[in-house]
Amino acid sequence: MDKAYASVEEAIKDVFDGAVIAFAGFFSAGRPLELTKALAKTGVKGLTIVAQQVGTGNEEILELVVNGQVKKVISNYPFPRSATKGLEHPFEQAVRQGSIQVEVYPMGTFVEKLRCGGAGLSAFYTPTGVGTVVAEGKEIRIFNGVENVLETALPVDFAFIHAWKGDREGNLVYHCTARNYNNAMAMAGKVTIAEVETLVDAGGLDPDFIHTPGIFVKRVVEVGRPKLEKASV
Repeated sequence: MDKAYASVEEAIKDVFDGAVIAFAGFFSAGRPLELTKALAKTGVKGLTIVAQQVGTGNEEILELVVNGQVKKVISNYPFPRSATKGLEHPFEQAVRQGSIQVEVYPMGTFVEKLRCGGAGLSAFYTPTGVGTVVAEGKEIRIFNGVENVLETALPVDFAFIHAWKGDREGNLVYHCTARNYNNAMAMAGKVTIAEVETLVDAGGLDPDFIHTPGIFVKRVVEVGRPKLEKASV
């Protein structure tokens, strides 16, 4: 099945108001730059964003915030470390003003929620977060003498992925640390859209080195090597 699209605009044209969208990447590594920039031009709103951080290393997500397209963020490193920069940061300002909700999870819990969403699991128990605000209002059970908090899975409507190489059937290969959240988010997405630096025909990737099988990917679009700019925020 040929899953290749001619443009990022075409690949995201059915993203709807109120969608839950996962944006892969760990700071600048492996972030879906072109898909995110295209989304900012669509005008869709009421979005729930699932991302490691907001606007620190993936500044293009701030366009969604500034445009008023975001209602909620689920993250594990949402704010700048500097209190001064935080007060000037569009995302933190929006959270303080109450226009954007935010949920913060420890990194391992965050990625496991996504993995469970992709694996068809409803929830899991973890000792991480017990005794903190993370556990407030959640079920606690004891296993082998250790308290565990129940966390639910996090499936998403769309997953925006960036890969080094991909084929027309949606098989993906990531480059070094740019793999990060991409694979888990690709699994969790009901519709996973991958932007790739290089697109090859089916059979053009070594099957022993495919990181995300095409079964998880609905669309793929070639965008070339990303051109990163120095952050202004």
